[in-house]
Amino acid sequence: MTVGWVFLALSCLSLSAGLQRTNKYEGYKIYEVSGKARSVAFAETLSELVKNASYYEVFSEFNGVNPAKIMVHPEEQVNFVQLMDENNVQYDIINRNVGLTLSRQFETNRMLRQWFPYNGRLGTERYYNHEEINQFIEDLAREHPRRVFLKTVGRSYEGRWLKTITITNGDARRNKNVILVDGGFHAREWISPAAATYLINQLVYNLEDNADLLLDFDWVILPVVNPDGYEYTQLSEDTRMWRKTRKPSSSDCIGTDPNRNFDFHWNEEGASDDPCDITYAGAKPFSEPEALVVGDLIHSYVDRGQMYLTLHSYGSLILYPWGWTAAVPDTEEDLHEVAAAGQSAIQEATGTIYTIGPSTTTINYTASGASDDYAFNAGFPISFTMELPFGGKGFDPPASDIDSIVKETWVGIAAMARKVIQKYPLA
Repeated sequence: MTVGWVFLALSCLSLSAGLQRTNKYEGYKIYEVSGKARSVAFAETLSELVKNASYYEVFSEFNGVNPAKIMVHPEEQVNFVQLMDENNVQYDIINRNVGLTLSRQFETNRMLRQWFPYNGRLGTERYYNHEEINQFIEDLAREHPRRVFLKTVGRSYEGRWLKTITITNGDARRNKNVILVDGGFHAREWISPAAATYLINQLVYNLEDNADLLLDFDWVILPVVNPDGYEYTQLSEDTRMWRKTRKPSSSDCIGTDPNRNFDFHWNEEGASDDPCDITYAGAKPFSEPEALVVGDLIHSYVDRGQMYLTLHSYGSLILYPWGWTAAVPDTEEDLHEVAAAGQSAIQEATGTIYTIGPSTTTINYTASGASDDYAFNAGFPISFTMELPFGGKGFDPPASDIDSIVKETWVGIAAMARKVIQKYPLA
């Protein structure tokens, strides 16, 4: 049975299942709002409005190129549409029932796990859980003992092992430069670990094509930073949109945003001190064991590290420091040059247009205490957050889009890595 026929059959089955199931997101809509007609006053009004997390969730802000995408609670949709109309702002409804979409996708993913069980390789037919991803990199280390090395770097709050895979060309040199990559910071961003595992596949199995990427550089990859949250999102449709870690943050709430938990401009603008908020910065810097693992990795490799890349979704963006302020680093020209290499390669390969630039001014909001700023401040000369493309009618791409998105992402990563190799040759 071909993959195309598989997804056709699954779409019919999941449609039937989705019609019979409801969840907490039943009736939620996702609006795509154009920024072209907005005024400063409207932007301020909308910014205040969407702070009400009980009724709104912003998936992407206006960034000067791409429109905003906002999920709205059924009880607030009349007010939201009235605000758009009063300000002559154009909008489209790109998802009329988020709950139904999640039910269908959840059923599809369940069936795909049965049809494509783990067999020693991770393909692009479906999303894999944390246990399968760890098993995959363990298997690779056993299969390629001269080139691939596994390291257990920590445990999550709920006790899941965090493991890195280091990929080399097998020449046993210990002084090579390093590219450090991670995925799965935010639990619901399933396409991020999928892109990380595809990157691993390319570097391990296509050595001949990618020999230049491994000649003077080792790649260290942590596929899932937040395994507790990632596994929680796979329990049901009701938990699918969970973003944070799973460590209790108060007597009433659970979780910290691990990408606001780093000890660099911690808990400043763009982070929350409300334990129930989705951008809660934590009780203190590195309160989350998962963030601490990434911080330790950054310091472990900073002497040889030339690029830090953290994979997120969504937005088709390549962002560089700073995220805590609208100011830009003195080396912005270098950062932009490398980002532009990825942007051009992706556009040439697929036509997808990525927006690149300093984080705060590109996405129009600050994000203090984030890993990319932390890595750059620690000494990585190139540090990026790569926001992968939007997933059709929902937050994350359906399984049928995994293949095209991760291949496109790989094109951009490889191009940026080659530019880094050119700019920062091994001494």
